[in-house]
Amino acid sequence: MITEQIEQLFANYSSEKIDRIEKVPQSGSSRQYFRIFSGDRTYIATYNLNGKENDAFIAFTLHFKKLNLPVPSIYAVSDNSLLYLQEDLGAQSLLNILEEKGHCDEVYALFKQALKQLAKLQIKGHVNFNYDLCLTAREFGKQAIQSDLLYFKYYFLDTLGFPYDKQALLNEFEALGIFLTQNKYKYFMFRDFQSRNIMVKNNEVFFIDYQGGMHGALQYDVASLLWQAKAGLSDKWKTSLLDYYTDEVSALLKTPIDKESFNSQYKGYVLIRLLQVLGAYGFRGLFERKAHFLTSIPFALNNLKWFVENRSIGIDLPEFEKILHYLVSEETIQRFTPIKAKDNTPLTIEVNSFSYREGIPKDETNNGGGFVFDCRGILNPGRIEEYKRLSGLDKPVQDFLEQSTEMNRYLNSVFDLIDISMENYITRGFENLQINFGCTGGQHRSVYAATQTARHLRNKYNVNVMLHHTNKRNWVK
Repeated sequence: MITEQIEQLFANYSSEKIDRIEKVPQSGSSRQYFRIFSGDRTYIATYNLNGKENDAFIAFTLHFKKLNLPVPSIYAVSDNSLLYLQEDLGAQSLLNILEEKGHCDEVYALFKQALKQLAKLQIKGHVNFNYDLCLTAREFGKQAIQSDLLYFKYYFLDTLGFPYDKQALLNEFEALGIFLTQNKYKYFMFRDFQSRNIMVKNNEVFFIDYQGGMHGALQYDVASLLWQAKAGLSDKWKTSLLDYYTDEVSALLKTPIDKESFNSQYKGYVLIRLLQVLGAYGFRGLFERKAHFLTSIPFALNNLKWFVENRSIGIDLPEFEKILHYLVSEETIQRFTPIKAKDNTPLTIEVNSFSYREGIPKDETNNGGGFVFDCRGILNPGRIEEYKRLSGLDKPVQDFLEQSTEMNRYLNSVFDLIDISMENYITRGFENLQINFGCTGGQHRSVYAATQTARHLRNKYNVNVMLHHTNKRNWVK
């Protein structure tokens, strides 16, 4: 198991004892993160089957660390490069703080600090940087721009079934790529510089997830941060923070930048980034069926809508313009916006976990029953001694189900089915729906599945959910 490999690598690094290991919630990538607790210190262990990606992150980190740039320290790396230990920068990202405190002076100051450090990372980090280690391409040039645009085309635009002139669009993609690559401000480009990848510890910012970096335009990264859909920054903030960033860049260069030229191309990079994000949401949400990314699509479309209505990139692209106006139409945005129950909705969802030994819970309402999902096809944690006396409410069991079974894929399929009924029931004013999850003992798999489903329904539809673990009295103690 991965935890055993972590224990071995940590033992090679330190003589200290590990108190416990907790799995950190996974994000969009396939990388798995674990927090190691040892005495009064914590560490992060990263496990990733993509060895080349690990090599890039480690090499980039060592380079930046020598320049005293705000990145985590790397403590140890496994022989096969699939596992490494790094400094724990905590659990608070800039996005977390923004969501908690809103658009206040404190958060604005953190954005300024992030942009100041970004300018240093891009310009100082560029010196003697080995771009041969880059994962995809050495440079974010015309080919890379085309790749981002095609990513958007295939994984988002083409799923909508909107008729357009494909050859004309491809020609305009090429024209946009040529326009944007005529850029004299090319240094290290972070590639995914967003508030989720900026950690805040003791009021200082640190950067993570820059392994996709390459040689490219300065404008791309600042566009990524200021136009992140989830951040929802005001136009006033975007304008003032961009001005602050360009001043910081000018202070680091021998010749101050030409702001008019810089800002003109900046708008084009904003558009590229907004479309790349839609492509990513389309791939993760529409193809991989990850709920988080599906719910993010309306935010991204509304972000794009503001840009289309208020900005011009200074190049004539008629077919592209037609497509952009379709994307930001109310019809398209509503297509991805889930129906929300009103506060006075009569609908109550009963979600149960149960044991097949005792039978399926009876529906006492007039609805006469709903969904019954059998979890017995999922590997049973109850067969493993360390989990036998725990339940699906306990984190070690949750980590096991997420990491070592098909539970995530199973639940994605469940959500696809029940969401159809949810939207229908909300629209028609129904009052009751029962959703049951069963397993052998009603203690591990069904409990986890029921809990996750209740959370999904509350978050997505704003409905009243009653969660019951019907076999709790019989759980192994």
